[in-house]
Amino acid sequence: MSLDAPLALTPGEPSGIGPDIVIQMAQQGLDIPVVVVANAELLSQRASQLGLPLTLKRWQGEVFDASAASELWFLDVALPESVIAGQLNQGNAQYVLDCLDVAIEGASAGRFSGLVTGPVHKGVVNEAGITFSGHTEYLQEKCGVERVVMMLASPAMRVALVTTHLPLKDVSAAISKDRLKQVLDILIKDLKQKFACPAPRILVAGLNPHAGEGGHMGREEIEVIEPVLEAYRQQGRVDLQGPLPADTLFTPKFLDEADAVLAMYHDQGLPVLKYQSFGEAVNITLGLPIVRTSVDHGTALDLAATGKADSGSLQCAVAMAAEMALTLRQR
Repeated sequence: MSLDAPLALTPGEPSGIGPDIVIQMAQQGLDIPVVVVANAELLSQRASQLGLPLTLKRWQGEVFDASAASELWFLDVALPESVIAGQLNQGNAQYVLDCLDVAIEGASAGRFSGLVTGPVHKGVVNEAGITFSGHTEYLQEKCGVERVVMMLASPAMRVALVTTHLPLKDVSAAISKDRLKQVLDILIKDLKQKFACPAPRILVAGLNPHAGEGGHMGREEIEVIEPVLEAYRQQGRVDLQGPLPADTLFTPKFLDEADAVLAMYHDQGLPVLKYQSFGEAVNITLGLPIVRTSVDHGTALDLAATGKADSGSLQCAVAMAAEMALTLRQR
């Protein structure tokens, strides 16, 4: 696949399965140009533990279209301490962020067409004394944008979220008219620009059971969600359906013609998508000036260096990042 510049790929937590799935993905060769931003010695060590061949090629800004089987282009990042697969080490927490910084800076400068991230372990980064809420918030801060939107996509559906990692008791208060407008603006813009949906059709879930049932099960739909949706409809900006009961929204009747679903909170939309598409789902950050995709799973420390990790989600994340980058280029 011909991109103006390769994608940057950060494997994430070095003691988890991030390095494994990168090496496994490379075994059949890559028809998408990818540069792995990571420590070269770590990649070689993990390949040896997995019993897989690996040829590393140092990237120095070259343009290339593909990689041969068992070959990876890399950009080396120093690793402070040795890595034992499956064992977290606070001494390597900064390394994870260093890899991200190199990749973000390169994507922002146009040296990379986008960024694909492997799984990180937020706990060990925070235990090292570094405040870190996760990839999404880190990218938001580094790119200097006011708000980003988390969306997971699979071959079956796209699900974006109004709120993400909040306790359920805090969700209602977090859903304001302003926040909902910000999220919708980002979702609409990126569906048009990064996913080639010129007239997006979005299904919007209600917050409460049965979408509030006319106010008998909550008034958020009446007081917040519906007024915002109606304002967009009057402007003729987008086809918004809702607020719809979440328990019936995720059915073929609605999904077949939809470009995306907007769920009010994390566990309203993502369990459905992951049940249907786990291993094929891709985590996407909307609202950034760069393309960013990620795997839909965690570090799986118990699987590191065992050969049992599945690289399917990473392959999907790379493919989707390339498609988004091409769509942007063609605008």
